[in-house]
Amino acid sequence: MNKFFSVLQLLLAVLAAGLAVATLVNLVLISSRPETISVVNAIIGQGLLIVCLAAFARILGRKAWRTLSGETSDRSQPD
Repeated sequence: MNKFFSVLQLLLAVLAAGLAVATLVNLVLISSRPETISVVNAIIGQGLLIVCLAAFARILGRKAWRTLSGETSDRSQPD
């Protein structure tokens, strides 16, 4: 069951990374428009969304990869 959830996490990480790339493309297309306050707000919001999606994808990807490869985290073992 852990492998199933790890594969789902890995797929979700790939999906989040793809969404981050798609948002980046949209950001480039928006930046070619005339500069108004709504365009600036969209650029700021999408920039924040890209950072959050990239971080989410990295966290999920690393967690899923660790579980699939059978590694144990050092934090789970008491001192």
